[in-house]
Amino acid sequence: MNAPELTEDENLGLYQRATENGAEWWRVSVADRPENYRLEHGVDNGGGLGAVDIDLVVDAENLRAKLKKWRREGFAMDTANAASDQSPAGRVAFMPELQRAAAQASAAKHRQPEGTGETVRIGHVEVPCGVGNPLVPRINPAYLFSERFNDIVEDIVENRRVMLIGHTGAGKTSLIEQVAARSRHGVLRSNMNGQTTVGDFVGFWTVKGGETLWVDGVLPTAMREGLWLIVDEIDFAEPSILAALTAVLEPHGRLVLKEKGNEIVAPHPAFRLFATANAVGAMSQFRHLYQGANLMNEAFLDRWRVYLLDYLTPAEEADVLIATLAPHMTRALATTLAAIAADCRAAFAREDLSSAFSTRRLLDWAELMLRTGDPERAAGPAIYAKVSPEDAALIRGIVRHHIAPAPQA
Repeated sequence: MNAPELTEDENLGLYQRATENGAEWWRVSVADRPENYRLEHGVDNGGGLGAVDIDLVVDAENLRAKLKKWRREGFAMDTANAASDQSPAGRVAFMPELQRAAAQASAAKHRQPEGTGETVRIGHVEVPCGVGNPLVPRINPAYLFSERFNDIVEDIVENRRVMLIGHTGAGKTSLIEQVAARSRHGVLRSNMNGQTTVGDFVGFWTVKGGETLWVDGVLPTAMREGLWLIVDEIDFAEPSILAALTAVLEPHGRLVLKEKGNEIVAPHPAFRLFATANAVGAMSQFRHLYQGANLMNEAFLDRWRVYLLDYLTPAEEADVLIATLAPHMTRALATTLAAIAADCRAAFAREDLSSAFSTRRLLDWAELMLRTGDPERAAGPAIYAKVSPEDAALIRGIVRHHIAPAPQA
């Protein structure tokens, strides 16, 4: 028998054979890795396919051998379900159907702008404007809204709870602040640095002028006034703070102030809730780099839309350098500086460096470099003095790999 061809995945599906104890089956599906296949095995004892007792991933060559073995053992493909949603034909039809449904859903959206009724276009999303507030961040005209931010901005408009994860200096907080700046929404930030207590976050009683007064924390303040609250480094938060957040995480969730006689705080329509973290979910592998970070369970994370933010690409970072330091920053200078930053981040990811290299640090170094005309002199206060001597030596080596030392006078 010739080996079955797998080029069009016609061999995906369910293979069964009758046994004394019921129908034994193997299911073949596409694995996560290219050119690999997932094989699941179980027994149908009359109550359905039953539990999977074997689950493995094989390459195309091993699958061909399995198919030949199954045929010798009497397994046959279940052709009765060939047109089902799990068949190759069903999978091929899924994407066109999804695209039609997504287009209809997009066309059916009619958002009611909040506040003034004005909107501002950020990326491809129309964001309702606020009414202005002293807490509105300043606009950074050089800020680059990457195409990958569109889904995050869309979630903000839809009042989703958004958590941004990534390394220090990847621009998690600045993304939210720049959306708020352009749409004129005030922002409060609460940093879970180990010093923030549940009283700071939710509120507390105090005595002033002989009178006992309640002072709202940042959470009820933001909820009442329609501010955007960013809980920075939420993976360092106390359990009591996370418990207070849980009820608010649901859409239009309310806060119960137990210390104030169970007063209920309903969210203002403009209220938005965000969190940032360094070592959560997809970033958990780096928890050892962020000492003190807490493990967060999936039930808590499932209440958020979690986005992994990486650093800007070298091309994007070069654009930011040029836009920020125009007209003196040239494309050639910006490209070299962005390459240095990329190499430093790669060293951090390999754990050769113990400190990250943020865009903010790069901009500070470039600005001082333009003032002094000397990369090494500028790197002293902008980089080297902020890191360990070992890190400074490694960064200096990376810099000199890209920039030849200036000749001595």
